Amino acid sequence: MRQYYSIGETAKAVDLTPETLRHYDRIGLVKPSKTDEWTQYRYYTELDIVRLNTVKILQIMDLSLKEIKKVLEYDDLERIVAFLGEAEKRADEKIAALQFGRSKIQLAKRDYEKKIREKQSVEGSFIQEFPLRLIMLSDTLNTPSLDTFWNYLSHFYERLDPSVRGQFEFEDLAGIYTEDGVSRLFALCIRCVDVDGLKTLPAGRYLCANCTEENRDAVLKELMEEAHTQHNTTPGFSVHIVMVAGILHWNYQVQVYLG
Repeated sequence: MRQYYSIGETAKAVDLTPETLRHYDRIGLVKPSKTDEWTQYRYYTELDIVRLNTVKILQIMDLSLKEIKKVLEYDDLERIVAFLGEAEKRADEKIAALQFGRSKIQLAKRDYEKKIREKQSVEGSFIQEFPLRLIMLSDTLNTPSLDTFWNYLSHFYERLDPSVRGQFEFEDLAGIYTEDGVSRLFALCIRCVDVDGLKTLPAGRYLCANCTEENRDAVLKELMEEAHTQHNTTPGFSVHIVMVAGILHWNYQVQVYLG
C-alpha cells in the first residue's frame, strides 16, 4: 500500500517550508500525488520527496525553477545524460571557485591572527635587525590597491618563465621598494633562482616606523632625517611593508637601511 505524507511531514523531510511546497504545486513543478477533495490537504509519496530533493540539488547549481521544470520533464535518456554531464561540469567549476575563495579566507584569517599575536603599540621609530632578503620587483605595479592585493602573488609567478616558475616560492606579503624616487611593488622570495627583476635587501639594522597611507611620506622623511642626524648615514632606498589593518584597510611599516 502506498504511503502518504502530509505537507508538514514532507516539508520537514526535504527541509523546505510548506509554503514553498504549495508554490511548487501552483507552478506545476512538484505536484502532490494526492489532494483531498474536501479539505484540499496535500499528500506526498516517497517519489515526490525524491523529486523535491532533486529540485533542491538543481537549485544549488543555479538553475531557475523554469529550467528545473523543463529538465524534470525530459523523457529522453540521452538528453538526461547530456544534461547531467553539463551539470557535473558546472558543479566542478563552482567547487573550484569555492575552494579558491576558502584558501584566500584561510590566508587572510591566519594573517589577522598573526597581526593580533604580534600587535605592538609602537610609537615613533625603532631599530630592527633583518637577514639578507631577496625581493622580486614588479614590472608594472607601483601603487597598492584592492585589485592588486587580490591574488597578489600570481602577478609575480606569471612574469616568470615557465621553465623556472617551479623553483620560486614567495612569502604571503606585499611591499613597496623605493629608490631614486621610483617606487615598485615587490614580493619577498622564500626560494628562487637568479633571474631579471630580483633585488637584494642587505642584512643589518633598519630604522623602522609604522604609519598610514596618509602620513607615509611624512614618516619616511622623518626616518631619513633621523638616519642622517643620529646614525650618520644616508639610506639609498626605503622599504614599505604592507600591514593589514582591516578587511579593506592596510597600513605600512617603513624601513630604511642603517647598515
